[in-house]
Amino acid sequence: MTGPEIILVALATPLIGAVGIALNHGAPNRRETVTLATAAALFLCVAALLPAVLAGERPALTLFEVLPGLALAFSVEPLGMLFALVASGLWIVNSLYSIGYLRGNGEQKQTRFYVCFALALFSAVGIAFAANVFTLFVFYELLTLITYPLVTHHGSDKARNGGRTYLGLLVGTSVLFLLPALVFTWHVAGTTDFAPGGILGGRLDGLALAGLLALYMFGLGKAALMPFHRWLPAAMVAPTPVSALLHAVAVVKAGVFSVVKVVVYVFGLDTLAGGADWLVAVAGFTILAASVVALNADNLKRRLAYSTVSQLSYVVLAAALLAPLSVVGAALHIATHAAAKITLFFAAGAIYTAAHKTEVSQLDGIGRQMPWTMGAFAVGALSLIGIPPAAGFVSKWFIMGGALQGGHHLVATVLVVSTLLNAAYLLPIIHAAFFKPLPAGDTHPNGEAPLPMVLAMMTTAALTIALFIFSAPLLRLVQPLAVS
Repeated sequence: MTGPEIILVALATPLIGAVGIALNHGAPNRRETVTLATAAALFLCVAALLPAVLAGERPALTLFEVLPGLALAFSVEPLGMLFALVASGLWIVNSLYSIGYLRGNGEQKQTRFYVCFALALFSAVGIAFAANVFTLFVFYELLTLITYPLVTHHGSDKARNGGRTYLGLLVGTSVLFLLPALVFTWHVAGTTDFAPGGILGGRLDGLALAGLLALYMFGLGKAALMPFHRWLPAAMVAPTPVSALLHAVAVVKAGVFSVVKVVVYVFGLDTLAGGADWLVAVAGFTILAASVVALNADNLKRRLAYSTVSQLSYVVLAAALLAPLSVVGAALHIATHAAAKITLFFAAGAIYTAAHKTEVSQLDGIGRQMPWTMGAFAVGALSLIGIPPAAGFVSKWFIMGGALQGGHHLVATVLVVSTLLNAAYLLPIIHAAFFKPLPAGDTHPNGEAPLPMVLAMMTTAALTIALFIFSAPLLRLVQPLAVS
């Protein structure tokens, strides 16, 4: 197949899979087989584009033109290739995990869950392969709407309230900020097509440039920059596989991916020189403030949620530094954070399923009951902190290198302090799990969660290590961003 044909098949695969899942509503085994087969097929389609992208080609497909110069179009470049590989690859293990979680907890509306998940991956692939801001906007909004039923899956008042916050903030920021940014870009540049070096060079400067950047950065609400971050902890009312989707597979990664894509391919690093300092400050504040909130959170999923808010701003900060090394680090952090954070959420869900514990203060000695789960948790935690041989070390190394390359010593200090805060809210969990005694009366081990959940955790933990050991192919993929 040609590149355009593979793009079309990649977009169609999750849609066809969603139909197959719905048709097998009454046969759970067949339904879940269709889910896993669809996830594997999507990953193979995406991977089939990788050799061409590595060879410098940019496969492209235009579906139709809405207005002159405004088309629904797709093009595969290195950053989009990375995001598509992350999303499609992790969908496989998340599907495996979901089978164990949904069955183990007797969740209702499982067919709807799998259908929405497939449609969410369709949206994520559309975002990854978007050739222009218009296409990105369409699929970005579609992702928000499709994931709403997943956030409100339990149907309780708490779930509905969390869903309202989720939908309100993400749709609100898109309509108030991102849509005007799209229209203004089209007006100024005559196009919204992504292009190496950007499309705004020589067309805007000063306050107008900074204002447009602000519209984009706050309009891309899934990046969870403060003060538009509350949707993310609010969405923790969802089942753990959905939390994994939100934090690692699609939603937040769509946000920070879009931030990097806009900075590199709409503005251009040279055009933004000196105009993104305010963004560095906002991202730095978000990194530290969210880490402090995480440090004081006893609920495990809430602690991990605010950790995500902090870690996402590493990507925003790295992009805003406008240094070649930091932009590469931003792209790498999308992948390394995804592997680590999905591992941590898988562990949180396993603890809830097997031991019915949700608070950090309840985890004393649980490493004796669930050694595989807490071992995987330890790997994910070390990656977020940035300790080798976990993958987070690689992306943080490049971000720190970019900060020092540009003479941003205050930013380097922020990175060091945030690393210490990461250690402060993650390492005590590991210590309590393995080195503190079980609470009185809790003498009978509950054992591990269902096998599919454990296998999924082991896979993502292994991936977290593998991305450190075999980082060269990943670097080869994202290196062109340093010269875009």
